[in-house]
Amino acid sequence: MEHMDGLSVEGCEQCGDLVASRSRIVDGVGPADAELLFVGEAPGEREDEQGEPFVGRSGTVLDDALRDAGLSRADVRITNCVRCRPPENRDPTSDERSNCRPYLDREIDQVDPTVIVTLGKVPGEHLLGRDLAVTSEAGSIEDVDIEGTTRRVLICVHPAATLYDRSQRETFERTIQQAADLAGDGGQVELGDF
Repeated sequence: MEHMDGLSVEGCEQCGDLVASRSRIVDGVGPADAELLFVGEAPGEREDEQGEPFVGRSGTVLDDALRDAGLSRADVRITNCVRCRPPENRDPTSDERSNCRPYLDREIDQVDPTVIVTLGKVPGEHLLGRDLAVTSEAGSIEDVDIEGTTRRVLICVHPAATLYDRSQRETFERTIQQAADLAGDGGQVELGDF
């Protein structure tokens, strides 16, 4: 792929609105062989500033849930459907998601995770290719063909949902624990220094 070097995207200018609104391309972070790959929607303002996914308030919620499940951010890979911040944090359009999809597919192929965890409705619908009722489907696992390989996809609410609706916290934390358990069944997850 012309704009991708390993797991990094460089110089991509496919989406005019995103190129105009970003300060940088925000690539995934974490081990290139992680058992768990978390997929969010798109970078927000803080992620665009710092160049890392999930570093704002929702990132703190994710970090806390990982810790409670016996993991740390260093144990997992975190990425997004779209690698550039949409203007005013709007949802990425279907064209923008489609333009960035080859980068996500390549990242999934290279990382080869045991479980992919979709954080929210947009990444869930993007990877599953269907409408999603994320609140009621959280914790569900589907096998999905991604570029000719069957992948286990675990549906999860977005960590920000727990900030606006405290009743989502238990669902979110339970799903993160489920992800950790599934990755542990994959045999190679390291639980960090806890």
